[in-house]
Amino acid sequence: MPAWSIHQGDALAWSIHQGDALALLPAVPAGSVGLVLADPPYNSGGRTGAERAVQSARDKYVSGDARHDLADFAGDNRDQRSFGYWLTLVLGQGLCLARPGASCLVFCDWRQTAITSDALQAAGWTWRGIIPWRKPISRPQRDGFRRECEYILWGSYGVPIRHDTPIYLPGLVEGSQPRGRARRHITQKPVEVLRQLVRVCPEGGTVLDPFAGAGSSGVAALLEGRDFIGVEITEHYAAIARERLAATERTLERNVEAARC
Repeated sequence: MPAWSIHQGDALAWSIHQGDALALLPAVPAGSVGLVLADPPYNSGGRTGAERAVQSARDKYVSGDARHDLADFAGDNRDQRSFGYWLTLVLGQGLCLARPGASCLVFCDWRQTAITSDALQAAGWTWRGIIPWRKPISRPQRDGFRRECEYILWGSYGVPIRHDTPIYLPGLVEGSQPRGRARRHITQKPVEVLRQLVRVCPEGGTVLDPFAGAGSSGVAALLEGRDFIGVEITEHYAAIARERLAATERTLERNVEAARC
């Protein structure tokens, strides 16, 4: 297992670890995590097993606005039952690392909402609700309804943490995927959406993302004053995540220095 090196800035710590979440998560100290923020491969979009087997993630999720090649990623071809069992294992491991009262937020689309809810609850999290994520730039459906929402399922480890200063978070978040050169990952989530989500973790607490992708959740965590641990199986994306978090750390340090002057 690779060493779990931590980058420690003036106030915040972060780390990105390349490998399979189920193999690497047991090395995280138990009871150290204030939020598990998971954006797993949706394993969605194929009508049959054969379609799922031949469609790559790029085939399913990349539109023409990317303007540059985006690396594919593995793990997006499971059938629904194997997806549910696998996600239960990952979220169960996350519960083992969480402090009492911690939250778990899991992204999914409309096809996988039911099985993702089952996995969250089977893993031991207390079911709390669903936060719609509205995407203003989204695909129209001929003769039907625009698919402009994905969903974030919320669970907690018992009674949710009471913050020292009460917080009131939105029941719906809104933001479009980055476009053009700003898009670094096939299924990249907007930092402005993720920043709202990580606020459920107490200030100074640790956000864990077992599917870190290009590191957007880590960027959001650092910007909101939280530590971050990310695991990403694809080497290409793990490298991008490290690059982006290091850049965010440098920006925050410059801001601190400027405030001291």
